[in-house]
Amino acid sequence: MRVDFVTKEYPPNIYGGAGVHITELVRVLRGQIEAKVHAFGDPVSEHDTFGYPVPTGFQSSNSALQTLAVDLSMIDAIQGADLVHSHTWYANFAGQLSSMLHGIPHVITAHSLEPLRPWKAEQLGGGYAVSSFIERSAYEQATRIVAVSNGMRNDILKAYPDLDPDKVEVVYNGIDSQKWQPLQDPDSVRALGVDPDQRSVVFVGRITRQKGLPYFLRAASSLPADVQLVLCAGAPDTPEIKAEVEHLVSELSKTRSGVVWIPEHLPQAKLAALLSAADVFVCPSIYEPLGIVNLEAMACGAAVVATATGGIPEVVVEGETGWLVPIEQLQDGSGTPVDEAKFIADWSETLNRALESNQLNKFGESGRKRAVADFSWESIATRTIEVYNRALKS
Repeated sequence: MRVDFVTKEYPPNIYGGAGVHITELVRVLRGQIEAKVHAFGDPVSEHDTFGYPVPTGFQSSNSALQTLAVDLSMIDAIQGADLVHSHTWYANFAGQLSSMLHGIPHVITAHSLEPLRPWKAEQLGGGYAVSSFIERSAYEQATRIVAVSNGMRNDILKAYPDLDPDKVEVVYNGIDSQKWQPLQDPDSVRALGVDPDQRSVVFVGRITRQKGLPYFLRAASSLPADVQLVLCAGAPDTPEIKAEVEHLVSELSKTRSGVVWIPEHLPQAKLAALLSAADVFVCPSIYEPLGIVNLEAMACGAAVVATATGGIPEVVVEGETGWLVPIEQLQDGSGTPVDEAKFIADWSETLNRALESNQLNKFGESGRKRAVADFSWESIATRTIEVYNRALKS
């Protein structure tokens, strides 16, 4: 079986969970099937992996048009595949047209949904209408759709009610538990400006509306003075949210010490050391199909405090691996809390409760066990091949 993967993210160009997912999935699948990767960006040296830069003439176009131009440049090379598997709307167009042109099944893995990210209109302008159109068309014509959680599956069927529910299947995201494991490296942690001998709360994520960083920063003002706030946060979606986060960090720094902002993308080993040293890992997202970052923290032995939204409750178990913060959300697709003040207060209360708890080590150990037992890439690869076989029979 030859499966061609289409993705915006692939090493060395990874900035989010979708990139981690396809990298690890392809790594395992290449031991079982023929897998070719078509990724955005410059050509890479990896065998059966091809990079596609933005074609000449589109460099100054709207980013949505640049995406479609890259997709079009991939389609000829996909000829000969038995199945095409696309990841995120950026790649859905290439998958859809390849399916039509070459007469092969198209499987989509849904890592996010455009209707549930309306703030992207701030970033893309009219390009958001284009991305929404591309995603809807691809989903409606896809042979199979993989949701990374049951919560994500529910969102897909709500966003696209004309879909046949039988073609939407759940295959979780995963974790490499050998790569992500407790790593004691206090010197590396100190080099990042964090004292490993003092308590710390760690956030890791892009600066986007969906990751909820401004809510966490507002809630963090009530934490004990000795607790370090470590923000591994970069790649802001817009100048506006970057300015908002900069202002909130500045205000926090006026009233407390130990606010550490690390804007660059950390190498995996340094991030693992930082997570291993954390007392609590936080995920204040208001939209999260699953949240690989929670799995990474759990695999490193960190207790987690996270918003009870999307697929997060399928990963973080209340009272076992961490705490879940309740949220009532607007039903306009934005995920915005109905009562933002209450959401912030609930985050503040839960964080303080977690830091006062004597269960942190126990929850961290339970989180590690859960990540290893239930989210291995080997089991996810097996489930994915089962989806492929059903798609080929459709």
